[in-house]
Amino acid sequence: MGSPPRSRRSRRWRWISLFGATALAVTAGGALACPAGAAGTNVDFATHCIPPAIAGLPPIDGTTTANISVDNTTPKVGDTVTVTYTVVTPAANNPTALALPADIMTPTGKVTLGGAQTGDVTVTGPQKNDPVPGYGVFPSFSMTGTFTVTSPGAITLSPSDYNIHTSYILELDTPCTVTNPPAPVSQTVTATSTTPVNSRAISLDKASGNPGDSVTVSGKNFTPGATVTLAGRSGDTQTADTATATAGSDGSFSAPITVNDKTTTGIVAYEGSAWSADTGAGPAAYVVNDTTPIPDGSQKLTTTVKAGTLSMSQAGDSVALSAVDFGQGGASTGNLQTVTVKDFRGGPAGWSLTGKVTDFTGPGAKIDAGKLSWTPSCATKSGSPSTCAAGSAGTVGSSGATLASTPDATLAGGEFTVDAGLSLDVPAFTPPGSYSGVLTLTLT
Repeated sequence: MGSPPRSRRSRRWRWISLFGATALAVTAGGALACPAGAAGTNVDFATHCIPPAIAGLPPIDGTTTANISVDNTTPKVGDTVTVTYTVVTPAANNPTALALPADIMTPTGKVTLGGAQTGDVTVTGPQKNDPVPGYGVFPSFSMTGTFTVTSPGAITLSPSDYNIHTSYILELDTPCTVTNPPAPVSQTVTATSTTPVNSRAISLDKASGNPGDSVTVSGKNFTPGATVTLAGRSGDTQTADTATATAGSDGSFSAPITVNDKTTTGIVAYEGSAWSADTGAGPAAYVVNDTTPIPDGSQKLTTTVKAGTLSMSQAGDSVALSAVDFGQGGASTGNLQTVTVKDFRGGPAGWSLTGKVTDFTGPGAKIDAGKLSWTPSCATKSGSPSTCAAGSAGTVGSSGATLASTPDATLAGGEFTVDAGLSLDVPAFTPPGSYSGVLTLTLT
């Protein structure tokens, strides 16, 4: 069989060299392990890819297999979610005899949101690929981006269009679009509303009085114009001593309540028809004096138990997390410096210890605060009236989470030690260097 005419050979070589340089579309030789995080379901969808015009090739219609993974499947409104779009099997192989070198392809794409939140998430990948032999399959590739949760509910994520940009001889693009959008759902996250912080507070003009005395209650940060109920408390039970006040335009009020019940240990203020820790404040400690007459020939003996404070101390102010490797990333772990909480107030109120963290900043880059999670634990010292409960394991983030708490009770207090295992999920290609963030603990 003779050789083809020279003109045909030259056209064929020009086609191979130009088209081979474009790295048209990619196909994996096998399944790709999804990046760290919650992996979604592999989905197939019809794809229409357009080779660069200079290649002189017709469009390629094929099937793409893709997977969407996220770093947090249960975010709160306001949280930032990191999305990784992995093209496991693109729509076409390398159709040329020309081998392609490593690290010439830079992918970009979009992920489509649906359900409780709609829109597109732009994702990008590094310029990194293994060498591809002529007519060989292309490696799988991943692209990463983020979005901020704006609505509570189920948010679906579907793979969308992607583009392969190549930097070899020429700068060329091969866009691949979803033939029948949207593509199937690969991942779902369930977002919840951010829990409002209750900043209501009250104070009393005196800490004790005789039965029938009036005490003035001053409040702040209530809902402007709201009707506020003032009530006596005997431990965790409301007494018959009540009064009402109206919060001003700035959310403050000052009003009297007459206290008759000798068992009263505190006074609360709340909005609505019944006490709620979410819409109330207190209890503020209050003691009703015992004015019972002393019988003849008797002596009344008294002593005083002084109420203390609610305080915390830390075993240290810095934590060195374990190092991770560039290109691999993963969990950078450590342990929170032990926190000791002392509740010597002697009243019915429990306490809550919460924490929030800033972004971790480093050499020209940052690791999002939402990448830090903890596993809390709490121990109660023997003899303490209250029992400490550890917060839930999960993301700390910039919006914060509960580390530990004790409930309101008839008599609350005690001494407690709080610890937590820490884990920072470092993205694989975070630039090398030292990164630091500040974890702030608040005791209320």
